[in-house]
Amino acid sequence: MTIASAARDISPAPFLSSVMQIEPQWIDYNGHLNMAYYNVMFDRAIDELWLEIGIGPGYMKERNNSTFTAECHVRYLREVHLGDPVQVSILLVAADEKRLHTFKELRHATEGWLSATSENMTLHMDMNVRKTAPFPPDIRARIDALAKAHGAVPRPEGIGRKVAMPSK
Repeated sequence: MTIASAARDISPAPFLSSVMQIEPQWIDYNGHLNMAYYNVMFDRAIDELWLEIGIGPGYMKERNNSTFTAECHVRYLREVHLGDPVQVSILLVAADEKRLHTFKELRHATEGWLSATSENMTLHMDMNVRKTAPFPPDIRARIDALAKAHGAVPRPEGIGRKVAMPSK
């Protein structure tokens, strides 16, 4: 597979997940989505992108390779509640032979406001030895095509942020 043929199979940038619903058991005693379940929503969305790239559950079964999240930074910006439909956009910020740097935005699916962001570093793993390994050439071509498409997207506010007290 060439990068050109891989590019034809990749969704437009940024990647948009399916619309998801908040589940009743995810609502905490404050009456909003509990912080842990933002990560569930982000994880479900990234799984959709991984399927498109070709690194989903079938990849693990067929090639004994997978991905692990090495780092995650979530910002909670606006509450979501039971009944709110949400959708996640995913931007591939950078990639190399073993890593994927992604930035996700969780938005209200019909009103468009931003609820949360998640910035992640994902590692490609050889599950035989449970160590990082380069992506195979066919997968790397798909990642390169995605990176090229996503490189043209303006960078959202929040990429590279760190946890810190506000400056005075």
